[in-house]
Amino acid sequence: QVQLVDSGGGLVQAGGSLRLSCAASGRTFSNYAMGWFRQAPGKEREFVAAISASGGSTYFADSVKGRFTISRTNAKNTVTVYLRMNSLKPEDTAVYYCAARSSVYYSRDVANWNYWGQGTQVTVSS
Repeated sequence: QVQLVDSGGGLVQAGGSLRLSCAASGRTFSNYAMGWFRQAPGKEREFVAAISASGGSTYFADSVKGRFTISRTNAKNTVTVYLRMNSLKPEDTAVYYCAARSSVYYSRDVANWNYWGQGTQVTVSS
């Protein structure tokens, strides 16, 4: 059974930090690119960050570059992906979703990702 379990969201003041986690199991996710997307109310889901299957390459949306980092640990049965978010802004407020793509390559297109977490709410107050 495939599971992507997102956690770590919460309420934080502008300028603060949060770390999101995603535990992925049920597939050989060590062969998958992993990513984070977010969706604010009334807006489409958008790409935030991604990491290659090996962890050797990372990619970021321009809006978060320099503030967010992504990392992963590839254990035998579970892959854990982290999104460290620093210098948070009110415009970062959204539900954040972990995603997995059955490719070593990432994509910014929501349609190209195969599995999704349930989402975790991040709220940044001004």
